[in-house]
Amino acid sequence: MAFRVTTARTTAGLVVCLALLVAHSGICQCEQKQNMLLNSLTKKDTIQKDLEEAVMRKLKEIYREDIKPIEDLYHYHNYVLSDSEIDADPMVLVLGPWSAGKSTLINYILELDDDRPHLATGSEPTTSEFTIVMHGKLPKKVDGTALVTDYEKPYSSLTTFGTGFLQRLIGLEMPNEILKKVTFVDTPGIIENRRQQERGYPFNDVMHWFIDRADLIFVVFDPSKLDVGIELESIFHRLKGHESKIKIIMNKADSMDTKELMRVYGALFWNLSPLINVTEPPRVYVGSFWSQKFKNIAFQGLFEREEQSLGEDLHTIVSNNVQSKISMIRQRAISARIHALTVQAYKQTYDQQSSLMYSNEKKMADIIRNPGKYGVFQRVLGNANVSAFDLASPQSFQQFFNLHPLDSFQLLKAHCSIFTGCPLEMIETAIFSKLPDLLKKFNVRKSSSVHKKIEL
Repeated sequence: MAFRVTTARTTAGLVVCLALLVAHSGICQCEQKQNMLLNSLTKKDTIQKDLEEAVMRKLKEIYREDIKPIEDLYHYHNYVLSDSEIDADPMVLVLGPWSAGKSTLINYILELDDDRPHLATGSEPTTSEFTIVMHGKLPKKVDGTALVTDYEKPYSSLTTFGTGFLQRLIGLEMPNEILKKVTFVDTPGIIENRRQQERGYPFNDVMHWFIDRADLIFVVFDPSKLDVGIELESIFHRLKGHESKIKIIMNKADSMDTKELMRVYGALFWNLSPLINVTEPPRVYVGSFWSQKFKNIAFQGLFEREEQSLGEDLHTIVSNNVQSKISMIRQRAISARIHALTVQAYKQTYDQQSSLMYSNEKKMADIIRNPGKYGVFQRVLGNANVSAFDLASPQSFQQFFNLHPLDSFQLLKAHCSIFTGCPLEMIETAIFSKLPDLLKKFNVRKSSSVHKKIEL
């Protein structure tokens, strides 16, 4: 994959690293020609391909047989993972304040300009839709309804967000080498204005859907728009648990001198530090991610190295796609297990508090409204391998039980059968045994020069 090479600006490191995105393997070597790297697409190791396909088949089997049953029983999410979602190419999610350069960044990576179909850009808010940029034989737009009803594509579960959202969802297909390996999602700019936040669909929930599935998340900032408001803070709350995916991009950095650049860089970290509670802060790319000449050439070498690093990160998510899918399924299984254990804790508490002498309906409502008073979450933490950091909020369970009445659930042991086993044991075996073993076997066979027989 190659960043565009224009008469306005040529960045050799970025060109080569992006060219590697469409290759099977390799390390950036700036002296190699882009076309040689693109031609490597046709030389992919067929044994390696067979191995990846075998692992993905096994992964889908584990999800279907060991994880999905407990998701169904305890209504974990409103949607299940389809085979097409598990098979999907790596996804790069691009978000940030309006006019920070999100669409321009994607155009730059994909070598799109005014002479070809491209994402609209401008100094005013130009993106009010979620735009999925994907590969296609011919350039065309696909409306949201058509996108989610194409079951060969991994977007069918987006129907849960309603027609208001589907009217704000579009697909953009184009014949692009990079898009054969990775999909980009351009998001509506964050506008910290209460009136403009009335989007007509559950924006934060939609964003969470994409965050869960993204392999890489670019959060793009304009030096002049570093303030953190309610909507951006809410999005960062949903990024919890996905910190390793986050890359911060401080765009339009060539518009500043040295003193300004240092001040803005420090201000960005200051504003984001309360939102990202990790020991190791996310990687911050500093540059000007478009094809025009740098306004300030004093930092040209730095900006070009930053672009090369960005290209290397994109290449990494392609080469590590199978490992990422296993990790994604395991993380989902962990969340589904904790969700089921939490529902059970509410149910156990309700059963113990029920009485023929009192209104059980009122008692149920009080338990749901005040779980801390009854030690509900302490029950959950009493289970092995449960972290307090992974627990959902009491408010989210209030909403959950509004949709799924607490007294409609049974305890986990009630679902055990001599024929089908126990759902809790099955998902725990998947989390702590089957999925780690699958990852280990894949890595061993991938690193081996000879692996004729593929058994998983």
